[in-house]
Amino acid sequence: MAQPKYIMNIEKVPHLSDEEKQKLKQITEKFVFRVNDYYLSLIDWGDPEDPIRKLVIPNEGELEEYGRWDASDEDKNYVVPGCQHKYEQTALLIVSEVCGAYCRYCFRKRLFRNDIKEAMADVQPGIDYIKEHPEITNVLLTGGDSLILATRKLRRIIEQLREIPHVKIIRLGSKMPVFNPMRIYEDEDLLNLISEFSTPEQRIYVMAHINHPVEITPEAKKGFEALHNAGAIVVNQTPVLRGINDDPKVLGELLDKLSWAGVTPYYFFINRPVAGNNDFVLSLKEAYDIVEEAKANTSGLGKRVRLSMSHTSGKIEILAIEDGKAYLKYHQSRDGNYGKFMVLDCPENASWFDDLPGNDMYWDAPEKKWDEFKGANEKIAEKEEEALT
Repeated sequence: MAQPKYIMNIEKVPHLSDEEKQKLKQITEKFVFRVNDYYLSLIDWGDPEDPIRKLVIPNEGELEEYGRWDASDEDKNYVVPGCQHKYEQTALLIVSEVCGAYCRYCFRKRLFRNDIKEAMADVQPGIDYIKEHPEITNVLLTGGDSLILATRKLRRIIEQLREIPHVKIIRLGSKMPVFNPMRIYEDEDLLNLISEFSTPEQRIYVMAHINHPVEITPEAKKGFEALHNAGAIVVNQTPVLRGINDDPKVLGELLDKLSWAGVTPYYFFINRPVAGNNDFVLSLKEAYDIVEEAKANTSGLGKRVRLSMSHTSGKIEILAIEDGKAYLKYHQSRDGNYGKFMVLDCPENASWFDDLPGNDMYWDAPEKKWDEFKGANEKIAEKEEEALT
């Protein structure tokens, strides 16, 4: 199958009316728009509520800046330009500000504004930092989308990481397995790269972003198979999103189809309270009930998935929400509170950890402002400039 044609101008989407294009243009002037004809073919254009449409076609709610741009305070995690180190064993390299698909719910929506710069053209400072920290066994290449990078550039990064003995796992965060599977199964250089550097002792994991079972097409399955044959391990993570996958039957089907295709269901996430994303938000109780009903209708392999919040203080697993109480546990922790069990009141409209009364007993909750985040990024840009001069 030929590589899909990309569309970066909302006016070039043939399925939208002139009125819709004009209305959505103001959104694409603020946030980047990018899609391809393969992915557009998955949309039922006769259904205005089609979930795939909602994933990639802008919506007017994006202009309502309720919430924060950096809901998990990622700016606190930067140790050198382009590299985050929040959890002891894992480092993140922000290798791209470009995605194959700009999903409208993206928690890094700030990256798609013209006034923000987090990805660095030169990832060397991050690689040097990882070399100096033997506790780091996992490195996630993210952004943006790591598989939007040219294979030759990806090879340069992976070759350097594989020269570091303590880096056992390299993770590639990507929507490409379902957004443009041809980029995977038609790129022999990419598959050879994975085959060369994903070994029984040091694996490459592809952290896929599959939100809905409609995305698991014959082309996507061909991409999964190519990755498996090359030695990669493919896992999936998706937020639970209002209007997209907030139906137990849909999520149950997703768990089944992932398991059947050999893709491990890894995380269901609570959607972060990011500015412009309010249309996708569910309450914690709603998300929990949907996930539990979905798990009830799938096999034990599908039940491996965890429902979590990627909070500034750590990954918080939602164990149960019953009778107005939230039962939670730190699955990962910035401050080393791994396994910390918490029981908090859970108001009916609570949609994030910060909405639970008494949550601040468990973490340091400083006030954050957009201006502070911009200032942090300006400092990062200054450090990058100094490093290059």
